[in-house]
Amino acid sequence: MSLGYEALRHGAGWLDLSARGRIVARGRDRARLLHAVTSNEVKKMTPGSGCYAFLLNPQGRIQADLCLFCLDDHFLIDTEPELREKVHLHIKRYIIAEQVELEDVTAGTAAIGLEGPGAAEILAQLGAPAAGAGYTHAAWGDATVAAVTLTGQLGVRIFCAAEKAAAMVYQLEAAGAVAASVEDARLVRIENGKPRYGDDIRETSLPQETQQMHAVSFDKGCYLGQEIVERIRAQGRVNKKLMRVVLGGGEVPAAGTKTMVDGAEAEITSAVLSPASGEVVALAYVRQR
Repeated sequence: MSLGYEALRHGAGWLDLSARGRIVARGRDRARLLHAVTSNEVKKMTPGSGCYAFLLNPQGRIQADLCLFCLDDHFLIDTEPELREKVHLHIKRYIIAEQVELEDVTAGTAAIGLEGPGAAEILAQLGAPAAGAGYTHAAWGDATVAAVTLTGQLGVRIFCAAEKAAAMVYQLEAAGAVAASVEDARLVRIENGKPRYGDDIRETSLPQETQQMHAVSFDKGCYLGQEIVERIRAQGRVNKKLMRVVLGGGEVPAAGTKTMVDGAEAEITSAVLSPASGEVVALAYVRQR
């Protein structure tokens, strides 16, 4: 087991998440536009709050996922590295008469994850805001600390200027955080059953299939793809659901492998050999009966 994996599991690990896309939305109509194109409640958000949301197409299929953070005069949109341009173009497409400006700030900013059961102690030691309810955030000097996790562990994401990232990492390491790699994070993420867009959530996925319903508000007004989401809710079921499963044997199946889970057909999306348990843990779309 690597030191980074051990830190994420039992201590506190820091992750360089600067490759993730970061887009700022400004202008008086920013909340109205983001409310109309995302699956979650945006109009009622206040500075310091945030949410997880999907961008859907008219057929209700998930085109991207993102974290939305509401600040005093703008929204910060955080998304997967490979979705950066797609999210920007998707939102821009729906700016018609709205006064909204989008700016890709990825290059000039940094994002650092701090995750694991020891994260809270390190934040307290540094005088940083504690991890609050999901996606809430607070200022820490000229940085922002948001309660969001990549791996499903207790954790925060720290946003700061790119030139201040090295100093931020120095502080975290001095307080006891250990560097964790992308592979360390992937192991813990899958062990915890936390899906990733592009691996487990796909362009063809429907929200209910992913079971990530904290990304959807059923109380908001109209939004792109709402009709399909509501129709599925009325029907009460989908044909398959993304689930965390433990597979027999010690061989890790490739993505796309078909198997059986408790007598039901399943398709593997991600799988790892858990260093902690020695079991093969996977995320899979399991046929519902």
